[in-house]
Amino acid sequence: MSRQATGDVGALRTVRADVVGSLLRPEPLRAAREERAAGRLDPVAFKRIEDRAADVCIAEQEAAGLPVVTDGEVRRLSFQSQLLEAVDGFGDWDLQALLWGEWRSDDDAVGDRSVERPPLTVAAPLRRRRFVASEELVYLRARARAAPKVTLPSPSLFAGFWDPERSRSAYPSLEAFLGDVAEILRAEVDELERLGCPYVQLDAPHYPMLLEPRYRELYESRGWPADRWLDLGAELDDHVLAGRDLVTGFHLCRGNQASRWLVAGGYEGLASRLFGRIRADRLLLEYDDERSGDFAPLAEVPEGVVAVLGLLTTKSSREESVDWLRDQVTEAARHLPLEQLALSPQCGFSTSVLGNAISVHDQQRKLRRVVEAAEAIWG
Repeated sequence: MSRQATGDVGALRTVRADVVGSLLRPEPLRAAREERAAGRLDPVAFKRIEDRAADVCIAEQEAAGLPVVTDGEVRRLSFQSQLLEAVDGFGDWDLQALLWGEWRSDDDAVGDRSVERPPLTVAAPLRRRRFVASEELVYLRARARAAPKVTLPSPSLFAGFWDPERSRSAYPSLEAFLGDVAEILRAEVDELERLGCPYVQLDAPHYPMLLEPRYRELYESRGWPADRWLDLGAELDDHVLAGRDLVTGFHLCRGNQASRWLVAGGYEGLASRLFGRIRADRLLLEYDDERSGDFAPLAEVPEGVVAVLGLLTTKSSREESVDWLRDQVTEAARHLPLEQLALSPQCGFSTSVLGNAISVHDQQRKLRRVVEAAEAIWG
């Protein structure tokens, strides 16, 4: 699995060892972010620390042998926050605005947690102040030997910022608002493509929320029936990704914050509606435990698209053996040819600055295991 080969877009489409996005924030960065928020650290000094954190994350992935690397999303408060920071019009927000929901855990030590949803309102027509991720790419590209990958949020992830009563002065409808978000993200991918980014991934955890009735009811109470939500979301995602000369990925998970999750359920309710509609080269799917259901929905993956199986959990230190991973991939290959499969962690290790309840040592071990298993399975 040559790193040299992964610099070619064609080879990247079928690379067997992948990474979803975020890595644990190095401790100096966590401390620096607090100092910066308190006004005790100037922007220049903070950026130097942020750069060193990206260096650490790049080095960890390359030491594991991964042919694809990110900057660990270390410059972000949460995986979707860069867009909010780069665009005017969203009104006031904080980390809690991005973490709302009933977060559950299978680990008593972690425990469940409910985060109240603050009032989120798009306050004015959106206006981009800067590009969302060009800084991330330029820094990553200059330092990585492996292929650089940039992650972006799916447009409809931001639907909660539109309120039927309070947002109409800025946008008359949800569709109009999300259309502007999609245009901003399409322009972002245009810029990443211009800068030579070989691999862009959209993160879309909001679709699996439809697997649970209480979240479907929440959307319906806002006037978004599930069918409308899926159709509109897929149209917007396709607008951002379609017609590219780079590799495109699409990540679906069930929530990942501080080792907790939001919803359970297999992909059956989504596969027929999404897998064939999102024109992505790679579908990154969560398959780390029984909450993820079985592999049968993989039969809906179109020909030529690679399903990246997120089999290694990022929520705990559980050790996945090469033999177990091989058995899981073999089972998945009953529904989708082996040449259309790949392997990755289930999600990021630090979807927000909170990070999951896992050590840096375990993170490194899991990254190495992705590569070891991919080499054992695909050669």
